[in-house]
Amino acid sequence: MRLNHLRRREFIKFLGGVAAASPLAARAQQPAKVSRIGYLGTSSLSLERPLVDAFRQKLRDLGHVEGENLAFEYRWAEGRDDRLPGLAAELVGLRPDVIITTGTPGTLAAKQATTTIPIVFASSGNPVLGGLVASYARPGGNVTGFTILGPDLEGKRLELLKDTVPGLSRVALLWNPTNPGLTAGYYQQTRAAAAALGVTVAAAAEVRRPDDLKSAFATIAGERPHALFVLADRLLMAHRMQIVNFATTSRLPGMYPYREYVDAGGFMSYAPSDIDQFRRTAIYVDRILKGTKPADLPVEQPTKFELIVNLKTAKAIGVELPTSLLLRADEVIE
Repeated sequence: MRLNHLRRREFIKFLGGVAAASPLAARAQQPAKVSRIGYLGTSSLSLERPLVDAFRQKLRDLGHVEGENLAFEYRWAEGRDDRLPGLAAELVGLRPDVIITTGTPGTLAAKQATTTIPIVFASSGNPVLGGLVASYARPGGNVTGFTILGPDLEGKRLELLKDTVPGLSRVALLWNPTNPGLTAGYYQQTRAAAAALGVTVAAAAEVRRPDDLKSAFATIAGERPHALFVLADRLLMAHRMQIVNFATTSRLPGMYPYREYVDAGGFMSYAPSDIDQFRRTAIYVDRILKGTKPADLPVEQPTKFELIVNLKTAKAIGVELPTSLLLRADEVIE
């Protein structure tokens, strides 16, 4: 009996040694490497949550699970571009594996803070003219990402607005001249498109900081335009509620560069899908975490565009939307 007992003990001990030596057990004993993602946001989490959630979900689909092998560090500028350099420096000091940015000013701030940590921008108007990358095909350096093709879209946006608003001949522009992407393309393209369509730019109100919004609204109101045209800029989007409220109170149909304006009560938008851009950004992050260098990932252009119109707002400001536009829209908010 004692012999059998000893043999059983030796056999169990042998099985334990085999299990411990197996590759599966070895992997189980080793803690998973935790990748750290730095996120530099222009506004706040409450305003950008749908985009952040889409980004995180796509990363999860790719095997990067927050709390297991992934951790986030967020820094939010709360709609103040002057805070971006300091926040970028904070993120770089934490030594994340990748930094995610939105818009040209935020990406420039991150680029100036580090030349080694990979940076992926989820959106930029013209990353070449904005100084983010050397070229679309060969970004060079530690920065790559996705463009929203802003300058090429302004003419289309203005054309849609003119087709929607009867008798449109005077439009007011709202823009941020400190954004390199805007000064390099958006603004000139918009004025050229207006001239080609026979539309006068009655006012070009500048917003360099949030405090400028009040005077910009006064300038626009004084010119009595037929519609409001907002150029793409993350600082402006961070304050979209103020802009949308002004347009609605002034009974101005607004054409906006992001659907978030329309979700907030704006008149209409025609733009690349931000959600799609952030999902594709997650794919680039996955590739970088697996060893691909940003310089080897070309800057990609949008693949999905959306026309969003707000029927409730149209009724509130007295604009009857053409049936052809409603049929063409990707989404009608009622």
